Amino acid sequence: MNQEWDERAAHLVLDFSDPFSTEVKPRILLMGLRRSGKSSIQKVVFHKMSPNETLFLESTNKICREDVSNSSFVNFQIWDFPGQIDFFDPTFDYEMIFRGTGALIFVIDSQDDYMEALARLHLTVTRAYKVNTDINFEVFIHKVDGLSDDHKIETQRDIHQRANDDLADAGLEKIHLSFYLTSIYDHSIFEAFSKVVQKLIPQLPTLENLLNIFISNSGIEKAFLFDVVSKIYIATDSTPVDMQTYELCCDMIDVVIDISCIYGLKEDGAGTPYDKESTAIIKLNNTTVLYLKEVTKFLALVCFVREESFERKGLIDYNFHCFRKAIHEVFEVRMKVVKSRKVQNRLQKKKGATPNGTPRVLL
Repeated sequence: MNQEWDERAAHLVLDFSDPFSTEVKPRILLMGLRRSGKSSIQKVVFHKMSPNETLFLESTNKICREDVSNSSFVNFQIWDFPGQIDFFDPTFDYEMIFRGTGALIFVIDSQDDYMEALARLHLTVTRAYKVNTDINFEVFIHKVDGLSDDHKIETQRDIHQRANDDLADAGLEKIHLSFYLTSIYDHSIFEAFSKVVQKLIPQLPTLENLLNIFISNSGIEKAFLFDVVSKIYIATDSTPVDMQTYELCCDMIDVVIDISCIYGLKEDGAGTPYDKESTAIIKLNNTTVLYLKEVTKFLALVCFVREESFERKGLIDYNFHCFRKAIHEVFEVRMKVVKSRKVQNRLQKKKGATPNGTPRVLL
């Protein structure tokens, strides 16, 4: 596959003491006990590594920071913390880390005894909340592929109950924890990461409103705005998300990219497998049509349409043109804000100021 797609995330060489190193890029922290699956999640979602290959990953023994910014809309850093590190050691500046964090993902191995993990989760959340009350706390109940459906539900209920009881006992009921059942062997990890990233997008209501207007005027049943590389959906319309629907969208993106890599490149290998001409139509055996269209260099719109509605493809394409134009306008606003923020940061740096609060993904 084209190198541009394989090199999804590049290692950053940043100074921990530099308060401006995370300029307009919020942090997503991956925490949890050793061997809970943190690095595997990162490799599968952002490096397109096969789940089976993660079996050979070595245990993380230092903080790994990656910059996820190849997408027009997704810009953040992922910090993968080794499970054995004591980041509350007096010599470790955990306040600086939590101050610039947008989301903290705590990974719990559902197939292991999770009492120690719950104790570490409570300690982590309470310390982080004291530093930054704006952090989104996300709990991934991971490796559920080895559990039965009943066991999954019971495990989630037990972890949810114990974690919230610990917070209530500490008088911290106002801290909200979100729980997700995840596995790298299906699409649950991508859906969970989608919901984590969406919370960091301040323009999410605008995107959802645009999608609602688009589907209501086009006879479309469901629409997703996907980051093509990671298969994270940036936004969807207000109708409920069905896991099977999401999986079909992910599979369609894989098919489009794989076929484009074979037939879409020039003879000398020049070009990219996904560009402004990229489009795909897949007809399912249940009178439903999957329709994919390029929105930006790294974003795609994937729609579910009934065959009778798809007969008005001209109307759908016209409405898509209007939708795409609106998305690009949002992107232009984002670029203006980024430029303005950089100017402000340079001025702050000259004055010796330190930025506080939680930066968010800018659109």
